[in-house]
Amino acid sequence: MRYKSAKALSKSLIYLVLTLGAVTTILPFLWMILTSLKGGTEVILMPPRLFPSVWHFDNYSRAMEAAPLATYFVNTVVVTVTSTSLMLIVTTLAAFGFSRLKFPGRDVVFGILLATLMIPGEMLIITNFVTISRLGWMDTRAALIVPFMASVFYIYLLRQFFRKVPDTLYYAAKVDACSDWRYLWKVMVPINKQAMSTIAILNAIACWNAFLWPLMVTNSETKRVLSIGLVQFQTEAGTDYELLMAAASMLVLPIILMYLVMHKQIIKGVTQSGIKG
Repeated sequence: MRYKSAKALSKSLIYLVLTLGAVTTILPFLWMILTSLKGGTEVILMPPRLFPSVWHFDNYSRAMEAAPLATYFVNTVVVTVTSTSLMLIVTTLAAFGFSRLKFPGRDVVFGILLATLMIPGEMLIITNFVTISRLGWMDTRAALIVPFMASVFYIYLLRQFFRKVPDTLYYAAKVDACSDWRYLWKVMVPINKQAMSTIAILNAIACWNAFLWPLMVTNSETKRVLSIGLVQFQTEAGTDYELLMAAASMLVLPIILMYLVMHKQIIKGVTQSGIKG
């Protein structure tokens, strides 16, 4: 009886801690969204109110009139979708080559690629910036897309999934005169759709939230993304905090919604990547 009581108490404490953690995490986002729907006077009320007395949905249209947020949003969507699509192609081909194809120096090359994970990303910004400048891609979408086309970590992650597929399946396909290209897209990709979805989601989140790199390589309003546009909007909106919160909500809400819809795939894909090999 005591064991059951102790177990129930332990479980209750765990749920209490998780609930407090969830509330602490969600409250800032909830406050941001509710503030974006308040009037100008309600934002600075003391003591503050959580819910607005009048719901000002027009704050979003006012924010879009005050700055070209629609252009920033379209640029962000185009860059995110394009770079994620290209990244999936590059990652799939590289992961298949390192997991199934046998060529001289394969393990050495892969080891060198893994070693680059120890280099902080900030150290690569200067060399990437020089490369983009010499190619004449400054203030273009290519400068925003190309650096996100490949990731050693995603290649490693997908390679782990590919290596879980039994070799007998590959040899059986070769007996049936199946080419490596056909085996990749007809067998390996369908089997590992969940892992590829996880990689796509993680890369999309990284592209959507990118700030430092877009700040360095874009100058004109027509090429800015939302993260940069939001910083510029802070100057234009001044003390209109409800408009600032509306603009911030436009940046954050798509990622939150995508995570709420796909969080099971993200968690399952990462936890099942394995340590084999």
